[in-house]
Parts: sequence; structure tokens; C-alpha cells
Amino acid sequence: MVKYLITGGSGFIGTNLISYLLRDEKAEILNIDAKTPKISSHRNCWKQIDIRDRQTLIETIIDFQPNIVIHLAARTDLSGKTLDDYNSNIEGVSNLLDALEQVKNVRKVIFASSMYVCKPGYTPKHCDEYAPHTLYGESKAETEKIIKNRNPNYTWSIIRPTSIWGPWFEEPYDTFFRIILSRFYFHLGKRACKKTYGYIDNAIYQIMSIAQAEADKINKKVFYIGDYEPYNITQWANEIASFENIRIPTVPFFLFSVAAWVGDFLRLLGITFPMTSFRLKNMTTDNIHDLSLIKEIAPNLPVLRKDGIKTTLQWMKKKNNN
Repeated sequence: MVKYLITGGSGFIGTNLISYLLRDEKAEILNIDAKTPKISSHRNCWKQIDIRDRQTLIETIIDFQPNIVIHLAARTDLSGKTLDDYNSNIEGVSNLLDALEQVKNVRKVIFASSMYVCKPGYTPKHCDEYAPHTLYGESKAETEKIIKNRNPNYTWSIIRPTSIWGPWFEEPYDTFFRIILSRFYFHLGKRACKKTYGYIDNAIYQIMSIAQAEADKINKKVFYIGDYEPYNITQWANEIASFENIRIPTVPFFLFSVAAWVGDFLRLLGITFPMTSFRLKNMTTDNIHDLSLIKEIAPNLPVLRKDGIKTTLQWMKKKNNN
């Protein structure tokens, strides 16, 4: 038996990871999460614990004695007002590190960070360079620094998920699908960009490849995870729309600029609007990451994008019908 500790297993990536692990008869799983699992059958391996509850976290982990730990628990939205609002990311990883110091049988730990430790379009020269543009990204940069400074004795890796999508996803990535399906999506004139996205099953394959790799290939390394070919956003949107026989019109870019200005003004009044200057900049900025490191240990992604789209749309329809 291999004992897996998953923190944040009730979230998007965690839900899919636990579903994968439950198919392994030799895996014993503990999910630590403050939130209830999305899938009822996952409750059998869940304990409701906030990772900021240091004493309870330490006692639970010592009692479980995990062999492999995958740390996914985090606050990931962008609505926080101060860095302290993301304390679950910073304090949470410190508490986890304290707990794991007291576990004799831990072999590997994978810590989830974020591509947003650097702003979109910024290419870091090395894994210790940071340029966040949001408080969330800043909190994840602090998380990485804590791990690197502690430099635990067990084999550890950091993953930076890119824009991961698929069944059980939530905002903002499900928004892209929902807008297309509701026929409110328009192509940005000729300003389409390319980004690194990743289908969830491919991301799980990459995470498990790290978990199963030899120590010298992964220890103290930072991996971006995602699909190996960057997505052309216009092409991807058309692929999604084609499954529902939707034709996406093209709108001049200046109209998006006007909508962004309106959104910025309404935001000052406390009114939510689907377009802002921040979102428009993200939509028009290339954000391509170097995945060569993860490709060395996880060379063959299991799911093609078109098949991922089909599975995701089926899941969305099932969810809407429930």
C-alpha cells in the first residue's frame, strides 16, 4: 500500500486526482480540506480540516503517516484586498512543512504553486525569479520561497499549473466555455493570442509522473504543467463552438476596448461587468511557458484537446441537468 495525503482534494484538480487514485487498489488516500468533496463517494477519505489549524493538521498527518503528499490546498481567487487574505497559502504551507518534519515514512512531496508567480507574458530566467501581478501570485511566490528556504530532507518538487480546464472546473476557466455556449463570445478582431493551457487528465498524468519518478529527476525542481502545444485562443474557441454548431462572429478590437472602459467604471461603483481592462489585457497577451522539464518525465499526454472538449461539454450538460 502507498499512503497518499492530498491537501485541497475537494477542489478542481484535487477532485480529479482523487478520482484517479481511487482506481488504484494499492492506494490509501486521505484528503484534508475545509470544504466538502464535490463527489459524495470521496467523503470516505476526507477529513474537514483547515490547513491554518496548525495543531489539528499536525496531529492528523502524524497519525496518518503518509508516503506521498500532494499539496493543493490554497485560496486561488483574485478578489483578496491584502496579502493576509491569502494567509491559507502562506501559513498553510508552513504548517504542512512543520507536520511533515514529524513523519518518518514520507518519501515525496509535491507542492502546488501557480504560473501567476510571474505576470502573463513575463518569462523568468530561472525558477527563483518572481514577477507577480496579483496578490494571489504574490502569495504563491511567498509559498515557494518558504519551501525553498526550508529545503526539507525528503524529495520535494514544486508544480506551477498553467490554465487547467476540464470536468469540475470553476471560475474563471469555466466562464470561457459558458460564454461560448451562451453565444456571447466574440473573436477579438486580429488580436488573438496564444497561451499554455492544459486539460485536467493530462495535468493529473503529469502530477503522477512526478510522484512516481526517480528522486534525482524531480528533487528540488520546479515544473510548469499543461499541454505541450500552446493554444491559439481563436482556434480553441471555434473547436468548442463546433460541438454545438455555433458560429462565433468577429468584432473589431476597439469595441472590446470600449467595453473594458465601461467595465472599469462600473467596477468603481461596485457593479460586476464581464469585461475590464485587466481581463482584456490577459485576453490579448501571449502567455507561453516552457514545459520541457515535465515533458522529459511525462512525454505522452493521454488526452487530445478535442476529446477533452467533448468530455467537458458532456460533464457540463450532466451538471446542468442535475
